[in-house]
Amino acid sequence: MNIILSGYGKMGKEIETIAIKRNHNIILKINKSNCDSVSDEDLKKADAIIEFSTPHTVIDNLKKYLNTQDPVVVGTTGWYTNFEEIKEFCLKKNGALFHATNFSVGVNLFFKVNTYLADIMNKYENYDVSLEEIHHIHKLDKPSGTAITLAEQIIKKLDRKKSWSINEKNIETLFINDIRDGEVPGTHIIKYHSEIDDIEIMHKAHNRKGFAVGAIIAAEFMLNKKGIYTMNDLI
Repeated sequence: MNIILSGYGKMGKEIETIAIKRNHNIILKINKSNCDSVSDEDLKKADAIIEFSTPHTVIDNLKKYLNTQDPVVVGTTGWYTNFEEIKEFCLKKNGALFHATNFSVGVNLFFKVNTYLADIMNKYENYDVSLEEIHHIHKLDKPSGTAITLAEQIIKKLDRKKSWSINEKNIETLFINDIRDGEVPGTHIIKYHSEIDDIEIMHKAHNRKGFAVGAIIAAEFMLNKKGIYTMNDLI
């Protein structure tokens, strides 16, 4: 496949390494130094565009890429309040979009465990639940997209929680403790606490490789497809 990378930071470089190992070609790397000079003709040379830029640029990027009908794999987070806008734009353009808050296969298995545990814990009201996420100091969005996904899964299953917050702590609010520390790739911890005991589940990424592999597999999956897809379609 011919792949364009939109965003060429640490994640973009990791994706490039995995792509080359899987015999793909990186034909263009888009960053802030060349983004204004990239034409539609440049974009149309790709079989897929993998978008890992910033929350500030992702919406404009997605519209530009979807306008050329290239399959787009987006791993940037911090934009999901605009999801319906992008969804409508994608369908209008007969485009192809694969989106995920986390491309790691392990994290997506963790999502399933989280949902299952929350369903069980719904009837045990003596347990309060909290969430902690730890990421590197360069991450711009707080809380992480993965943490938001986990929180929304819990709220859907746990009747006693109505919303999540990074500031507020009360009986109806799921508190997310968002920590930025060093170069931590990503750690997410769900804790159910009672006076008697604690129950915890955790996912801890050792490096960015899992995210990069998942993004490339998603790009391979999107070849010749139209519509909107997620990791649920892939796993």
